[in-house]
Amino acid sequence: MQIILSRKGFDTQYGGQTSPIMPDGTLLSLPIPAKNESLKFSDLKFRGKTYLEIIKELNPNTKIKDNYTCHLDPDLRNDAIKREIGWLPIFGQTGCAQGHLSGKGIKEGDLFLFFGSFKETEFVNSILKYKRNAPDLHLIFGYFQIGSIYSDISKLPKELQYHPHAQKRFKEDKNNCIYKAAETLSLSTSHKGAGCLCFHNNLILTKNGYSKSRWELPEIFRDIEISYHSQKSFKEDYFQSAAKGQEFIINENGNVTNWATKLIVNGTKA
Repeated sequence: MQIILSRKGFDTQYGGQTSPIMPDGTLLSLPIPAKNESLKFSDLKFRGKTYLEIIKELNPNTKIKDNYTCHLDPDLRNDAIKREIGWLPIFGQTGCAQGHLSGKGIKEGDLFLFFGSFKETEFVNSILKYKRNAPDLHLIFGYFQIGSIYSDISKLPKELQYHPHAQKRFKEDKNNCIYKAAETLSLSTSHKGAGCLCFHNNLILTKNGYSKSRWELPEIFRDIEISYHSQKSFKEDYFQSAAKGQEFIINENGNVTNWATKLIVNGTKA
């Protein structure tokens, strides 16, 4: 099994702020703004609030307007929008990033670990706010084991045809691809094949006290190939993650698979 660290969601460049670690530990990844999409931030909901309302609470000066649309990808939360019967989490990729995935032989059964920029939040007088002086962190917020791969979007099941990468502007890209999640996780069959994680410290990639792109990876990673990185990425006391690139592919390794399994199991406990 190959594991892919996949960068997704809001950051200071795409969205103008970080996604929230909610007070209860929910990792709410905010999808990036994008033109010509069918879904608005106001269409997406989390526990009775729209994503637009959450964004505005966290950042009253946000540049995200009421009519802004977003690129809901990966789409992991069942209750974010109304679903067709048979829906499973879905993820799309295109361009150079998809070329990188296909060039590395990503296949059914491989595992995406989605990471992004997050910050702790709290309620102040019932208003959601970022915690003062809380650092911006890279952390893993979701997982997705590949169940099916659709490079011919015309064969996409009806319940998945809403996805951005099934629309005209992506369908015409010869390198466009959509991934549907497995129904169950092969690493732990009591778990769904894809989902969002709840915060625990081992999901944090950023080394404590360092800027968010400087990570603390377990020692097992030192002798493993990670695409877009080299042995020079391992500094004296941190791992320097690549500034560019969305999909960082980790060569098959049993120790890394065990590491990923523990992250998922500990992040999905009731």
